[in-house]
Amino acid sequence: MAKRKLNRRQQWRIKKIQEEKTERAKRRESRISDDLENDRLGGEQTGMIIAHYGQQIDVQATDADFRPLLDQPVHRCHVRANLDALVTGDRVVWRAAEDGSGIIEARLDRDTLLQRPDNFGQLKPVAANIDRIIIVVAVEPEPHANLIDRYLVAAETLEIQPTLLLNKADLITETNRNQIDALIRPYSDMGYEVLYTTAQHASDDNSELMQFLTRHTSVFVGQSGVGKSSIIRSILGDDSIKVGELSETTRKGTHTTTTARLFHLPCGGQLVDSPGIREFGLWHINEQDLLHGFIEFRPHLGLCKFRDCRHEEEPGCAIRQAYDDGQISEARMSSFRRIRATLDDKETY
Repeated sequence: MAKRKLNRRQQWRIKKIQEEKTERAKRRESRISDDLENDRLGGEQTGMIIAHYGQQIDVQATDADFRPLLDQPVHRCHVRANLDALVTGDRVVWRAAEDGSGIIEARLDRDTLLQRPDNFGQLKPVAANIDRIIIVVAVEPEPHANLIDRYLVAAETLEIQPTLLLNKADLITETNRNQIDALIRPYSDMGYEVLYTTAQHASDDNSELMQFLTRHTSVFVGQSGVGKSSIIRSILGDDSIKVGELSETTRKGTHTTTTARLFHLPCGGQLVDSPGIREFGLWHINEQDLLHGFIEFRPHLGLCKFRDCRHEEEPGCAIRQAYDDGQISEARMSSFRRIRATLDDKETY
């Protein structure tokens, strides 16, 4: 869709509004700073953002290695106006006030940044400094390989280790067992780690999930209704975490999480619960990124006869030859083509 051209007056008006917003932000920051100074701000220290609520952010103090100091209270902080957007998981420099508030002075470098398209087709940061992406699927709502592949491509593009977690495993029956196995086994065969759990047993000390979460900062992603929040509630024993029921008509999930939030886990790891999304838009990546995101394609990249090969029926196509030789499955080839067809579709989320 072509961008609408603005006339000179419209451009002036937009600039004027932006200047007014900037000036208001400066005045607000000055007022906040004065108020906090009156509460005697402490010295600079490191911290981690554990939740984001509009103009205010919850910060947990950390040690020099960014390990959370759980014996210290969480502070609801304001942000300096000159800082870029902050997200859950960001490491920051901040100062605490005596009244339990504080102010964030700077954001430190990120190791990773997880983003997803918002309702306006713009990339929206979700969480930072994640080292594991846990793709949660469930027996209900019915899982689909193409959606799993979208998450895997996103994780591979970000160079964050993905893992599949099949939740609601207690709903596997003799009727659907073969279908679920046919969906999940190919990912295990490709080398992806696959875990199984139920919300009721997710918190068991010896469960696969608890062992996996130890010493990592992970994020749950997956369509609504797969049980992300239920698992977290089970692990933390926190009934305040909202859980949505499946729609009786569509058997799809309802959204229950509205902001990304970081939880400290009893096993020593950390987990970010992100807003549920049914699709994961990949329009912001190019075709080369997409090809690299399919890990079984990688040994064959750059070996096609033609540089502009579309990997369809072109002679000398290395990807097509690998597919014919059984090194690439029909389902994954079909998934690749479906995703490629929607790379420029900003309506796909």
